[in-house]
Amino acid sequence: MKTILLLGAGRSSGSLIQYLLKNAGDKQFTLRIGDKEKHFAEDKINGNSSGVALQFDIENEQQRSDEINKADLVISLLPPALHFLVAKECLRFGKNLVTASYVSKEILSLHEEAIEKNLLFLNECGLDPGIDHMSAMEIILKLKKQGATITSFCSYTGGLIAPESIDNPWGYKFTWNPRNVILAGQGTAKYIQSGKYHYLPYHRLFSESVRIIVEGVGKFDGYANRDSLAYRHHYGIENIPTLIRGTLRQEGFCSAWQVFVTLGLTDDSFVVENSDQLSYRQFTEAFIPPSVMGSDLEEKIAHYCKIDPDGPSMERIRSTGILEEKPVGLKNASPAQILQQLLEKKWVLKEGDKDMIVMQHQFEYTLGGIRKKLVSSLVVKGDDQTDTAMAKTVGLPLGIAAIKILEGKFSVKGVQIPVHEEIFKPIIEELQEMGIRFVESED
Repeated sequence: MKTILLLGAGRSSGSLIQYLLKNAGDKQFTLRIGDKEKHFAEDKINGNSSGVALQFDIENEQQRSDEINKADLVISLLPPALHFLVAKECLRFGKNLVTASYVSKEILSLHEEAIEKNLLFLNECGLDPGIDHMSAMEIILKLKKQGATITSFCSYTGGLIAPESIDNPWGYKFTWNPRNVILAGQGTAKYIQSGKYHYLPYHRLFSESVRIIVEGVGKFDGYANRDSLAYRHHYGIENIPTLIRGTLRQEGFCSAWQVFVTLGLTDDSFVVENSDQLSYRQFTEAFIPPSVMGSDLEEKIAHYCKIDPDGPSMERIRSTGILEEKPVGLKNASPAQILQQLLEKKWVLKEGDKDMIVMQHQFEYTLGGIRKKLVSSLVVKGDDQTDTAMAKTVGLPLGIAAIKILEGKFSVKGVQIPVHEEIFKPIIEELQEMGIRFVESED
């Protein structure tokens, strides 16, 4: 009997755990789930005899070593900064590893040694990154086999709320790590468009969003995400003139979020003095330069951030409660932590709410001297506030990959992402059987 060790039983783990438990009997493995809060794992196992819940502390070196040594494969849903600790132990004991996180420089440094030990460290195997890579590569290989020349590839993904569950002006609620949402986009986005490199710093990111239309679900804001340039190599399209990877939000979200960015309320680099003694209004007012004109805080914000004081962006800002005289009540907090605490109270999935994943790939190519466009879109809705679309689309690819690795189905070794056909093809096929499938249209 083999063993899969899953580290982390948080928000996005439910569908993964249920998938693994469902297959544990036929595939003959036991699932051990470790989390700092053991009850998270116990709740998700729900009495299934194929699962074992553990109180697990990644910083406990002895426990970390013992558990990884006992496993045949490790799945890490821990915060990305902790994957390297897990990867080093996997290397030490000769265990394969699967994560949904971006490949870090530290993880990548283990590539050659992983190959020497005949191990696969498969990263970026969730939703975004993950399903985006796999579905894009499927189309890229298809177009190449037809003899097409790909001239443009733009891809956008969003973890959103289903239209019927929208009840706030932002059209947004938390379906994954709230901290990651607050800090999203920090750094400089890099992409290439019409053969020219573009660099989009964080302070301009949300003000330069584009409109993305997805048939059947509506219009969205799309903003550039991280380093798109690196994926020219990963996707085998090194000479493509346009490549942009981005994130989707409901239409109007980005212009309002830019207000928080402009004010500095998403900054996580310092502690606000006496933060627990301030009201949210006082906290916000502290970020307005004294020279800014205006009869009240709202007018000053509008003037400083160049928005209409009576427009939809200001309505969204007001709806968060950031302008109210209610106490912050959070000690030694950064601006980002204060904003996060506030929004976690406002953007909660309620009973009956459904989230929604939207992904769209836009390809432009020439074939036989004719210019063509292909649009491939994925829309997945959650069942409720527990069985979310986010949990499905992050967790199921991880689970499918883990079992395939356990069965020895992948020959590729080292530190990898799922851009190899032997990896992405069976994962996509099984996802389609579970109703997670793209719809294509061509012009």
